[in-house]
Amino acid sequence: MSFLSTLFGKKEEATGNITVLNKTEYATQIVANNIKPFDVRTPSEYNSGHIKKAINVDFFNAGNFNTYFEKIDKDKPVYVYCRSGARSQKAARKLLKMGFSQVYDLKGGYSSWN
Repeated sequence: MSFLSTLFGKKEEATGNITVLNKTEYATQIVANNIKPFDVRTPSEYNSGHIKKAINVDFFNAGNFNTYFEKIDKDKPVYVYCRSGARSQKAARKLLKMGFSQVYDLKGGYSSWN
């Protein structure tokens, strides 16, 4: 392992493997890979509009959030979004702490989707 790969590898670990994708990249990946993204907004926000096939797991309902994601395969990529991107960043960091290795977040959240 070279000095640079060691250096960049550590940097990647420090940033936590959260990849923020713009609307086009996010849409392309969820369609091409038949991904069901996770909408981490409240049920009322979800019911006012959401990405097709999205699964609503409210970040603010910590017990339900933890219980739901404990059952998911941590080796598979997880795609999250919220209203503007702030809540999904918190959710993404929490998912990394729970052991997920690949977390993708929609830049600008659902607001950028429309």
